[in-house]
Amino acid sequence: MSSLPLDPDALLARARATFDIEAAAVLGLKARLGESFVEAVRRILEVRGRVVVMGMGKSGHVGRKIAATLASTGTPAMFVHPAEASHGDLGMIKTVDIVIGISNSGESDELAAILPVIKRQGVPLIAMTGGHQSTLARHADLVIDTGVDKEACPLNLAPTASTTAQMAMGDALAVALLDARGFGTEDYARSHPGGALGRKLLTHVSDVMRSGDAVPRVSPTAGITELMRAMSNQGFGAAAVMDEAGRAAGIFTDGDLRRLIEAGADLRTPTAADVMHRNPRTVRADALAVEAAELMEQHGITRLFVVDADGRLTGALNTTDLMRAKVI
Repeated sequence: MSSLPLDPDALLARARATFDIEAAAVLGLKARLGESFVEAVRRILEVRGRVVVMGMGKSGHVGRKIAATLASTGTPAMFVHPAEASHGDLGMIKTVDIVIGISNSGESDELAAILPVIKRQGVPLIAMTGGHQSTLARHADLVIDTGVDKEACPLNLAPTASTTAQMAMGDALAVALLDARGFGTEDYARSHPGGALGRKLLTHVSDVMRSGDAVPRVSPTAGITELMRAMSNQGFGAAAVMDEAGRAAGIFTDGDLRRLIEAGADLRTPTAADVMHRNPRTVRADALAVEAAELMEQHGITRLFVVDADGRLTGALNTTDLMRAKVI
């Protein structure tokens, strides 16, 4: 095939036309949405097993994404390849499941071959297709119309607008189910513990704080040398000044030390009680780590002490600890 000189205007015009065609395909779905969609949501909510999504070729790629989106938004789901289903994977589908079959034409040979078996097992079948009189539609208990007027492909052959329509319908289904289940932010975080949102909503102060000997602490009568030694040994950059009840009466930081030196203060005579900042900011161990980060930002500080219900010191954390946990 000979290469032709590129025409930037023609390329941009084709890209814009693609957007127009695919946007029109999605808006067409919106206009045709009706009772079958509502019934599909109702049946999926009632199912005791999983949603099994099936599709061949490009529809199969879309199906994998739909299954993943459903699973991550509170609807147990998996993808089963129709061709593999004919060679044993059909055993993965149980009578308590529900199947969503995806095919633009509704005549995919591999999918059509297993439809009678699915029906004999008594597994409910939802079709997402543009072929209203197709084999897939005839076997289905419900048909969700994902048909398009034309593909974005100038040959009207490559699945483009049709797969966009399928993807959009799958997203609409997942979001409607999410809303109907009352699936919230914390539920989403539990499904995504490795993601940024999961870390923010599932990580507590107790998960990232320093405790025991890792928390530098001194008595109010300690001298500056002892304060410096405590801060250096634990590498926290600050020390808690403890009262007799085990509460943090104050805090002294490496920044405070630097300012004393810059001011020419005599470091031989002051005690920790003389140089500490009283009533330091604290947080509870059961608070979210992101709440600790917000408290630090709000007050322009980089360290917090962790206390129990009685105000006794149990730990400490700083911005480095939060960054290491990828909370900030």
